[in-house]
Amino acid sequence: MVASANLKSRILLVDDDEFTLTLLSRILEKADYEIIQAQCGEDALNVILMQEPDIALLDINMPGMSGLDLANHLRTETAIPFMFLSATSDTEIVKQAVEYGAVGYMVKPVDVLNIVPTVEASLARAKEIRQLKKSEVNLTSALASGRETSMAVGLLMAKFQSDRQGAFDVLRNFARSNRRPIHDVASELLQAEETINQFKNLFSGN
Repeated sequence: MVASANLKSRILLVDDDEFTLTLLSRILEKADYEIIQAQCGEDALNVILMQEPDIALLDINMPGMSGLDLANHLRTETAIPFMFLSATSDTEIVKQAVEYGAVGYMVKPVDVLNIVPTVEASLARAKEIRQLKKSEVNLTSALASGRETSMAVGLLMAKFQSDRQGAFDVLRNFARSNRRPIHDVASELLQAEETINQFKNLFSGN
């Protein structure tokens, strides 16, 4: 998601109240944010197809698709982070917002002095979450690769009566000589062994 070069970030404001939309837009534009607007959830869905925002600020209570409904769509169908705008600070509503995955929450009538700091904090939180998810994906991938390499080493040990270090050295040297990642070679070795076993089963059945 890339905003214009001279702007901080692109923010989608979704509220059926024109006064609130205008107020938020003016303040955030003065802080160098690019603003796109929608007055209902349905319009917001169309907007994000053309201009994906860095964050969405959603009014909870809107006619038609509510802010919670829109947030659920953003959470399940996109990677767009969102924060809520509500006329209530009721504990249950705030708790529900957190459960939906909101990175921020503002109460109407909005405190003009807190708008920019709240949005900045929410953007920072969204960035932290994205980095955490990326780290989790990388860790999962690394663990899977490590397991495959270990299994391939075990296979070579059994096939060639080698010790673990010797089998690992052969696997690593083969990967290096072919200029390939060791986990790719390990994966192919395991797949080849599985294919051979399938043929063995076919011959055994004859």
